[in-house]
Amino acid sequence: MVNANNRRHVTFASAAIAVLSTMIMSGATPAGSPDEEQQVGQEVFNELKAKGEIVATSPLYDVLTPFATAIARTAQPRYNHPFKFYLVHEQQPNAFATPGGNVYVTDSLLFFVKNSEELAGTLCHEVSHTIHHDSMELLAKERHIEKREVGAAIVLGPSAAHLLAIALLGKLHSLSYSRDAEARADLTGSDVCAASGYNPWGLVWLFKDFDAADLAQVPQILSDHPDNQHRVQNLTAHFRQYPAGFAKFPSDAKTAKPLTLPANKGETFLR
Repeated sequence: MVNANNRRHVTFASAAIAVLSTMIMSGATPAGSPDEEQQVGQEVFNELKAKGEIVATSPLYDVLTPFATAIARTAQPRYNHPFKFYLVHEQQPNAFATPGGNVYVTDSLLFFVKNSEELAGTLCHEVSHTIHHDSMELLAKERHIEKREVGAAIVLGPSAAHLLAIALLGKLHSLSYSRDAEARADLTGSDVCAASGYNPWGLVWLFKDFDAADLAQVPQILSDHPDNQHRVQNLTAHFRQYPAGFAKFPSDAKTAKPLTLPANKGETFLR
């Protein structure tokens, strides 16, 4: 059921649902072509903008942009639409990517992560979902989603990133990408981070922080998989398997670089 805490999430959710409902009712076949990816991504952006969720100007862009620029430069050869990063105003720390190259980062996420490496790891993970066409693959597999199932998903009121997955899957019992898709995004994300000059251990540190964090404040896009330890083990094994790319990065979180954020948090929420 929708409550006061997730009403804003429904705003994000409506964007994904609007696109998917149109495709379903029109009989479109989402085969995952670049044009379709761009169309879906643009419709989501249009809806978010119409609802006033996208932050047009904020001092936090000065923090986000250097990360976005470096990561996009590395990831761009692997995807045929330009990556673009947008801040959205949300109390819950979160980040999610949509087809077409748009990556959305809640302003509160920048205050949740403990250092630059954790922020970079989150962004690289999301970019990797786009590189692997994960959401479009889900849509292709579940293109026979029924309208009543989409409507039911709205009533449940999960977060934006989750609802996109629900709508694509057409199954109310699943709130996220598969474990295989998440594991693949973890590994590709670590590769992108390393190639961008960011310490890929940031994702490991972030997953470890989840266990000690208030669950209400954990970024949902990365936290719905309870086996964080398994993800840590996979990443650690990946780093050891490819020392040429990862050996130069220290595993000790004490070496992390702090984020420099605006002193007045209230001034960051400008639109």
